[in-house]
Amino acid sequence: MTATPSSATEDLADVTRVLAGDVAAFEGIVRRWQSPLVNMAWRYCRDRGRAEEMAQEAFLRAWRGLAHWRRESSFSTWLFALAANVFRSELKRFPMINLPLDDAPEPSGPATQHPELAAQLSAGLVRRAVLALPHRYREPVVLFYFHEMDVAAVARTMGLPEGTLKARLSRARALLRSRFPHLNQESSETDFVAINTGKEA
Repeated sequence: MTATPSSATEDLADVTRVLAGDVAAFEGIVRRWQSPLVNMAWRYCRDRGRAEEMAQEAFLRAWRGLAHWRRESSFSTWLFALAANVFRSELKRFPMINLPLDDAPEPSGPATQHPELAAQLSAGLVRRAVLALPHRYREPVVLFYFHEMDVAAVARTMGLPEGTLKARLSRARALLRSRFPHLNQESSETDFVAINTGKEA
């Protein structure tokens, strides 16, 4: 999720107040970013309760490390990078069970009489296929498409060169198109936009 100018200003003000001793100001940061962080965690673990715990841990780490934000990037970029590290560490300790990509069923055919339903079903199938991708490809897709980070922000969050990040996104799309041949180069972006509007979390 991209920070708006107003949220960036509010983040800076709240961080300044916290570092000056007004600990209650951290509540503003939590209110603004709790839902995005929980949703991000859910994309990693697919468990709402666990996602809430992971987001809480991310806020705790942010609280403890607030003085380390160097303000070279937006606070939200720093927070999401920190959260991604927390979520990765958590999943290494207690891995989620991944289904093979081949277990994601290919749609038998479009329901042309119900185009909106067909689009929803297609988005749901692709979404499940994304979550079945190997982690090295799944995480870039989650951050880039689900959380609307640009390439530079995802690369910083994952600690990767932008070229490597672009290659992983390209490989992820290729894997999905190999499983879903109807996802040609032109339609894949539309499908990912549909994924991004999902309401599971």
